[in-house]
Amino acid sequence: MAKVEMYTKTFCPYCDKAKALLQQKGVEFESYNLNDEPARMTEMQERNPGARTVPQIFINDQAIGGFDDLNALNEKGELDGLLAANSDQPNKPNNGGPKV
Repeated sequence: MAKVEMYTKTFCPYCDKAKALLQQKGVEFESYNLNDEPARMTEMQERNPGARTVPQIFINDQAIGGFDDLNALNEKGELDGLLAANSDQPNKPNNGGPKV
């Protein structure tokens, strides 16, 4: 199963939508609340340069982007494949997809 991580903030409707989508798919994920752990903002920006908004979602250490990007992958039928990938498999290069 994929390693899924999400940077969030309290009272963030897009964070809630991303969590709900992943939960609907039965995916376990690690959530880092930037209100509780503000130092993680730097970590998030190092992992995805230019990221300033939440949620920021990572699947197997690959930056996916926010809820809109996650949902777009789901609507195109590509999210399940990413979620099924084992976390020790090498990431495929980005071929013009969403902020991957």
